[in-house]
Amino acid sequence: MHAMILERPGEPLRLVELPTPTPRAGQVRVKVAACGVCRTDLHVADGDLTEPKLPIVPGHEIVGHVDALGPGVVRLALGQRVGIPWLGHTCGVCPYCRDGRENLCDAPGFTGYQIDGGYAEHAVADADYCFPIPGDRPDAEVAPWLCAGLIGHRSLRLAGEAKTLGLYGFGAAAHLVAQVARHQGRQVYALTRPGDAEAQRFALSLGCTWAGGSDTAPPALLDAAIVFAPVGSLVPAALRAMRKGGTVVLGGIHMSDIPAFPYALIWGERVVRSVANLTRQDAIEFLELAPKVPVLSHVVPMPLAEANTALARLRSGALTGAAVLIP
Repeated sequence: MHAMILERPGEPLRLVELPTPTPRAGQVRVKVAACGVCRTDLHVADGDLTEPKLPIVPGHEIVGHVDALGPGVVRLALGQRVGIPWLGHTCGVCPYCRDGRENLCDAPGFTGYQIDGGYAEHAVADADYCFPIPGDRPDAEVAPWLCAGLIGHRSLRLAGEAKTLGLYGFGAAAHLVAQVARHQGRQVYALTRPGDAEAQRFALSLGCTWAGGSDTAPPALLDAAIVFAPVGSLVPAALRAMRKGGTVVLGGIHMSDIPAFPYALIWGERVVRSVANLTRQDAIEFLELAPKVPVLSHVVPMPLAEANTALARLRSGALTGAAVLIP
């Protein structure tokens, strides 16, 4: 099979030919139809995340069809359309796994980081961490649901019952969660890179109440904010926009250093909290909810061989919505 591999962080991915993998006990092999390009892939490729298996096939927003079953697999069937997300394995025995917080597992395995992912024609995954994909939305449009959608969903839930919600960074995750938030009757304020008029128009087209640069204050105090951009200076900016008792949710796996800020910004029972990974229950909930909204992904399909171009466009902020690789 053809695959794009990362051999050393900081270097371009390389298109290679690898043996088509064979699923082991409890695994399935999926013929990849589409794989979204996530900012986490960029953090892996750039070396911000420091514990990858090398070489590694990146990619964890995978949609495809099961084309081989390993011994013992009964919950999935040949030909079934499934999604493979970031969470690829948990130990099942640590305190976090035992009390329903498997996203904090002490010995996890992550797709496209320790487990070869979806920048390839085939991917092998633990069947218990794959999810049937409902409905008939095109594969490329569903792919971003598998991380941008799931992390957005978890972040929104941890933001509480906020009626006014700020989204800092309006990329793949924000454009999906904005649709869910509007469906729930919330007012959404989009804060983009300063001067990014295209992203601001895009946010307004999705029903956001207001859109502007992150260097300006939204026109109303926020009950909560989700910071998707990996920019630490946005944390005090979000706190400044927050009413008392509000929550700032950090939705990324990596962020530049958060600068010092006066205690007055967090006083008044304001909360700053991170979101770490996802649980399988998050996936079940979001994949049931998304078709009902319906959540529509704005995608830029690209051939598998152009993965480096997709990552470069994501790095520079030149994408509106989400890039999706098509093998």
